[in-house]
Amino acid sequence: MLRIGTLKVAPLCLGGNVFGWTADATTSEAILNAYLDGGGNFVDTADTYSTWVPGHPGGESERIIGNWLRGRAKTEVVVASKVAKHPQRRGLRPSNIRVCLDGSRRRLGMETIDLYYAHADDPSVPTAEWVGAFNDLIADGSIKHYGLSNFTAERVREVCAVAKENGLATPVAVQPEYNLVHRGDVENGLVEAAVELGIAILPYYGLASGFLTGKYARDEAVRGPRAGTVKRYATDEGFAVVDKLVEIGDALNTEPAAVALAWLRQQPGVAAPIASASIPEQVPTLLAAMTLKLTRGQINKLSKVSAPFV
Repeated sequence: MLRIGTLKVAPLCLGGNVFGWTADATTSEAILNAYLDGGGNFVDTADTYSTWVPGHPGGESERIIGNWLRGRAKTEVVVASKVAKHPQRRGLRPSNIRVCLDGSRRRLGMETIDLYYAHADDPSVPTAEWVGAFNDLIADGSIKHYGLSNFTAERVREVCAVAKENGLATPVAVQPEYNLVHRGDVENGLVEAAVELGIAILPYYGLASGFLTGKYARDEAVRGPRAGTVKRYATDEGFAVVDKLVEIGDALNTEPAAVALAWLRQQPGVAAPIASASIPEQVPTLLAAMTLKLTRGQINKLSKVSAPFV
């Protein structure tokens, strides 16, 4: 286990974006059980999951997780959720944060959410106002900590400076998109900022929407619910990264996905990559990434082949 603020979490966070989307409630609970039984304890969701599905108002993932949590000791699982990107409740106005948080708490069945992210920046609201809102939520026991998702390095520094100047709580985590085929946004400033400020990096899309699992082939059309995202990775450079993951995975007798997540977990500042599973059978590979340690040579090979994505 590692520590983020006062939270003790596993070094691999289970993404809940698929719950209620590509995984129905029964399958989602089976995935959650497999993850917990395998030593995981950290689950990530958001109020906007899964509003991109026709007919879904949002909160589907939180509701499934909440139903699963009922009857469990609340200290057994660390839950992160987010605010600011729901289509009907966008932004970081303090009143919106409170309304959205109350909805998330109700769906999750939790009085206190462990980690609550600003899911996106909101330039229309003064930083001190929304940071103050998160501070108040910590003070009244509604959340334990807050984090920043999809914020630039410059804005992370600004938020921390404003918080310190005003005597407010500072964020304990940043959540950027980061993987072997999407490196530049994080490695060109965010890593340095996070390490300097003592903030944990919890990357999402650790497997590049499944591309880094090796399930897509060069000579086949990209299909499925994630096709739009995966197509941008399905280039000669992208498949070169996958080839190297397969090579190292074969040498270590493990899956390419475990290697990809292990590389990410061993990057500076990274605490716990976030990855999802659509079926329980995919969970062991995610769990393997929690303890898989790549050699310096293996890390360097992957970093070199993925250099075009810096």
